[in-house]
Amino acid sequence: MTAPESSAPRLRGRPRSPAADAAIIEAALRLLEEGASVGGLSIEGIAREAGVGKATVYRRWPGKDALMLDVLRSLEEPSPEPTGASVRDDLVAILEFMRRRGLAKRNSALLRSVITQMHAHKELWRAYDENVIAARRATLRAVLRRGRESGEIRADMDLELLADLFTGPMLARAMLHEWKQLPEGLAERIVDTVLEGVSPRR
Repeated sequence: MTAPESSAPRLRGRPRSPAADAAIIEAALRLLEEGASVGGLSIEGIAREAGVGKATVYRRWPGKDALMLDVLRSLEEPSPEPTGASVRDDLVAILEFMRRRGLAKRNSALLRSVITQMHAHKELWRAYDENVIAARRATLRAVLRRGRESGEIRADMDLELLADLFTGPMLARAMLHEWKQLPEGLAERIVDTVLEGVSPRR
């Protein structure tokens, strides 16, 4: 697993070591896998587990929340870039990513535990929302805007509401109702059902 690009400001001086970045993030992941809680982790404990000094961690991240944001990013699979071939295909790709992420969460005790704990840490959850979720929403809105401009989606549709209509069913199954199935073809069924309702009336 490679360390993601950190959100911490770069400092002048000796260049950062990618190996040290990866070791610190891996150390945090190991502690979480061993049962440490997000709230119970400390910079000191992570540095000790990584075999580096506390100052080495602080040179890379200003605090634990910034480090944890990059730890969370390391658990994320890159979301697909819209191909632009068709609005329907791009929407299916976005929802299929959500479906696979939901399955990964169910199959990964670590991912499930961390995401569940995140809701109790408002500042960290807000940073995750602003740095990860917001970018995905922007991608979805861009696809929907393209659909509205091309006439595939009615011009009077509110894009924020429309984004919720597409993602809501998948999120409900993946995150809220984990006993419900996430079968192959679900993304296509959701997209086609919503598109049928929001396409221009003839």
